[in-house]
Amino acid sequence: MAPELSLVICTLDESESIGPVLREALGHLAHVDVEILVVDDSADERTADVVRACAREDRRIRLVRRQGERGLAAAAAAGWAQARGRVLGLMDGDGQHDPATLPKLLAGLQAEGADIAVASRYAPGAHTGLTGFRHRLSQGGTLLAKLVTGTPTTDPMAGLFLFRREWLDEAGPRMSPVGYKVLLDLALSGRRTPKVFETPTALRSRLGGESKLDLRVIAELGAQLVEKRTKGLLSARFVMFGAVGASGVVVNVGLLAVLEAVGAPFWAAQAGAVAAAMSSNFVLNNLLTFRDRRLTGAAFWKGLLAFYLACGAGALINQIAGMSLHALHVPTLLAGVAGALLAAVWNYSAASSLAWGRKDKVACGKGAPAALATLAARPD
Repeated sequence: MAPELSLVICTLDESESIGPVLREALGHLAHVDVEILVVDDSADERTADVVRACAREDRRIRLVRRQGERGLAAAAAAGWAQARGRVLGLMDGDGQHDPATLPKLLAGLQAEGADIAVASRYAPGAHTGLTGFRHRLSQGGTLLAKLVTGTPTTDPMAGLFLFRREWLDEAGPRMSPVGYKVLLDLALSGRRTPKVFETPTALRSRLGGESKLDLRVIAELGAQLVEKRTKGLLSARFVMFGAVGASGVVVNVGLLAVLEAVGAPFWAAQAGAVAAAMSSNFVLNNLLTFRDRRLTGAAFWKGLLAFYLACGAGALINQIAGMSLHALHVPTLLAGVAGALLAAVWNYSAASSLAWGRKDKVACGKGAPAALATLAARPD
């Protein structure tokens, strides 16, 4: 028989905290038919070994080990794909989320007939538990998400929530495996506005691991918001790739001006500026756009060469497309823009395949697979 609740806990180097978190969660869910799936993306086996030891003591605990993969959204999807419960949930493994909130969320989900139950840091009586820069970053991201999407929760960036399996069946095909704000994606991916129950919570001191909230997460949030506002016409990863490309234009133009100012001939200045821009784009894409499959060591240099080749071909495509359209009497500006857009799509598809090892889609949403297991493996 399927359990009432399947709780997914995603971990990344949290061997110090995951044991206490599991024991505390099971203690508060003592009267609930529950299974807990720990999805571990850690580089070593320390966290997984702790989970295995806990699983030997309590068969309600299961380990899902992912090798060489990163990203909270994809990790959560991998856990939910293996979950058997009628209600699904997500919680961090660093100890900041209070497991005492879990019974309240489950009761509220059932009593209120809600689709999603959220432990909100911004509901009356709640407290974010954050200070300084991280508090302002969280507030800014939350306000931006609410303004852009009109999401039906006071805390669209919350990390502790439960929801009905039926809602996942509806929203899953349109969810993106990019980013850390899974609740926002879940709430906005259904065909209707979900009914949301909220209970106030406060973040506790972290028992282990490190904070995932940084400027890169905010960048991913911005890209995710664009994806949702365009109804999946532009994938979050493609938006980030485009933003990095725009920064490359600044590098190109700026360095070109500097080199010409110091007396370099134009051909040399242009070649140096283009090489610097492509190198800058590769580094930023490796850090931001493809952070879940970041290249290191020898793979970094192989990826850089592949990126150069992809972008070189993109420049040729841009030139051929622009000249062909201009020959058909398309206005010069429009022909140039069309060539640039075609090259951007080529660069994204080719670079993601050649440099980072998997072919990504520019768009998601309508073309997304229906199965959540496919969502967990889908790279876009």
